[in-house]
Amino acid sequence: MPDLTQFSSLAAAESGLVVVSTARADGTIQCSVVNAGVLPHPVTDVPTVAFVTYGRAKLANLRARPWATVTARSGWQWSSVEGIVDIIGPDDSSPGAEDQDVPALLRAVFTAAGGTHDDWDAYDRTMAEQRRAAVLVTPRRAYSN
Repeated sequence: MPDLTQFSSLAAAESGLVVVSTARADGTIQCSVVNAGVLPHPVTDVPTVAFVTYGRAKLANLRARPWATVTARSGWQWSSVEGIVDIIGPDDSSPGAEDQDVPALLRAVFTAAGGTHDDWDAYDRTMAEQRRAAVLVTPRRAYSN
């Protein structure tokens, strides 16, 4: 299993901001900036890179082609993680995660990415209204400079 220590440190140094790359149907790459952190997969307990999203393009790409590359950088240092994706949310369930507490998972991902909140009930309502999902990238490869 690839070591996520450097990735985690670099992401934390930049408030969790990372670049997520997914594959479109035509083979081109779609990239976006999200907040991500490292936490154990809720089913397998394997360390993953996780983020919360409701982006139509990202989720559509990940549903059709469940793999992604996530890159963290701080200054001239960078680290990328490639892997298979599990999506857990109101419109997506991962095998074994049927009983997963989605609001608790979204909070865990948010805090792993460095987020804090003064009103978790309001956070939960917003996440539910926006149909946000947790995306967990189980690393197959990690590399850096």
